[in-house]
Amino acid sequence: MQSPQGHYVMAWERQCIDREVVDVFGYNALQLGLPQCMLLTQNRIPLRQTVADHGRVDVVSDLRQLPFAAHSVDLVVMAHVLEFHPHPHQILREVERILIPEGVLLVTGFNPLSIWGARQRLLTRYRQDFPWTGHYLSVPRLKDWLQLLGFEADRALLGCYAPPCVSERWLRRWQCLDGIGSRCWNFAGGVYLLRATKRVQGMRLITPKWKHSRPPREMLSVVSKKERGR
Repeated sequence: MQSPQGHYVMAWERQCIDREVVDVFGYNALQLGLPQCMLLTQNRIPLRQTVADHGRVDVVSDLRQLPFAAHSVDLVVMAHVLEFHPHPHQILREVERILIPEGVLLVTGFNPLSIWGARQRLLTRYRQDFPWTGHYLSVPRLKDWLQLLGFEADRALLGCYAPPCVSERWLRRWQCLDGIGSRCWNFAGGVYLLRATKRVQGMRLITPKWKHSRPPREMLSVVSKKERGR
């Protein structure tokens, strides 16, 4: 996180997350993982907590078993959690459990369809170093996972088109690709931010017909007194 690459990635993610959380309201907001970066500062929800399995956080917990009631959280922000955890499906299921209907989920991750992803796949000698140790998830794959859990992906933002240079000077020189990449090859950003909303299918109560409908006018006819006597 203290490297030039980390500063470059977090600068873009902070800017995008700040724009996304500013209009999310409610009572409870959670940040899962990455406790060294406060990502909920621009949100106005009164109770904002950071959750991780270690470190100086508000709640120390296994992310697969969050100590929160079902349907009690309005906003969840996960920054680079799924790609560095051995059980990402279980974390998503737990997030779906605690989110209220129409709750918002923000997920950031490294894009495997980018220069950053190509380095992670090809340069095997660096796979023991962070952040190349993760299992990167593409945006379409993550959308499929969320759709199975009842989420609706609102939009995906991609950024950080510069190569993952170790030198800050070279990284600054390549940052000119950010403006070009967002217009020409939007899918190849090194990092993405995906926003999803939890959808819950509504129920429609079907009541029995207590009132009998009146017969139509065509069925009414004039009856003579003779026929009435019969």
